[in-house]
Amino acid sequence: LTNAEGNNTLSGVFAAYPKEMRQGGHNMLQSRVRERESYIAQVNAPRTFPWRVAIITTTDKELADSDMTYKLASSSRVPDISWIKPGKVAWDWWNDWNIDGVDFVSGINNNTYKYYIDFAATNGIEYVILDEGWAVNLQADLMQVVKEIDMKELVDYAAKKNVGIILWAGYYAFNRDMEKVCRHYSQLGVKGFKVDFMDRDDQEMVEFVYRAADVCAKYHLILDLHGMYKPAGLNRTYPNVLNVEGVFGLEQMKWSSASIDQVKYDVTIPFIRQVAGPLDYTQGAMRNAARGSYYPCHSEPMSQGTRCRQLAAYVVFYSPFNMLCDTPSNYMREAESLAFIATVPTVWNESITLDGKQGEYIVTARRHGNTWYIGGLTNWEARDITVDLSFLKGKRSSATLFRDGANAHRIGHDYKKETLNLDKENG
Repeated sequence: LTNAEGNNTLSGVFAAYPKEMRQGGHNMLQSRVRERESYIAQVNAPRTFPWRVAIITTTDKELADSDMTYKLASSSRVPDISWIKPGKVAWDWWNDWNIDGVDFVSGINNNTYKYYIDFAATNGIEYVILDEGWAVNLQADLMQVVKEIDMKELVDYAAKKNVGIILWAGYYAFNRDMEKVCRHYSQLGVKGFKVDFMDRDDQEMVEFVYRAADVCAKYHLILDLHGMYKPAGLNRTYPNVLNVEGVFGLEQMKWSSASIDQVKYDVTIPFIRQVAGPLDYTQGAMRNAARGSYYPCHSEPMSQGTRCRQLAAYVVFYSPFNMLCDTPSNYMREAESLAFIATVPTVWNESITLDGKQGEYIVTARRHGNTWYIGGLTNWEARDITVDLSFLKGKRSSATLFRDGANAHRIGHDYKKETLNLDKENG
């Protein structure tokens, strides 16, 4: 494992407190620090200071199993959590609102979002997100909705189909009008926000994140923190914070060069970033590029690696608020893959890392109710792995298996689906 300079040393840096900030960045969505103070925090004594933890294990798989960050976090500040609903999300932005075979022009409009809502309802997907583009003035006012969107009509349409609407929001506008925005859209029936472009981890930003979680909880809104620093147990203190980015996720495949090794990265982060908490990786691509076939494409993006890799990521990566990144049209052409993605849980009763080595491979088992899900990822090297299934209860079990096809090394979407009967007594 090497850093950006190509060596294997790391140094911790705590951002100094902002002295001067100015609106700026991508689409003017951020507060950019122009100058910083000579100290890292402003505090009123006496007070307690944050904990720091070094997690040390004898094997890689034990590290992937660690939930130390969650255990050390402050207990919940949300007395009633009955309204908090994890689940999957039909996402628009990654697939560029591309749906085909319809008689309307797809894009940021009610017809397109009703199509996403119908798709979600048909497949038991809990949410649809309206990502960047639904507000007139992204950087300044989230109360202005583009003329192509009738927000109340969409929210009501979704509610009748038992689908919740999530709204994307840029940091600057959300921070400025947080109480007003949360109150208004909660009253309208919106179920949560995906807040983006924080892109800092100094004290001022950490305080914003806690304030956002608190205000959203007040109005019964779930929160997905995108463009965000690594988590540190906030999802325990505010259980309405269902996911956090802080990861080089699949969205990067819209523009990253072929020199980026996303496949190796995917078998690195479970041992590093995911130890800190849930990650909004946004998997689910139906266009899958074998080695040497990937190229960046903004409107019709693809993943590196195989189709089964995308399916397995729903088990290996812990994401209580989990995106379906591809277009409904692509999913409907891939019925078997869709059936798995639409039904795989996002929260678990039990999780075990069965085997793994950082940067090479990982096999994860997670239980939801009486059903176990096992996902395995490898780097570009094909491998056979034997795992211990003694955790399965009962003498006999039935397993549905998705595995790479014989030509998956050339055709990324090649896979085989099989049913196996497991018998403990007869091996």
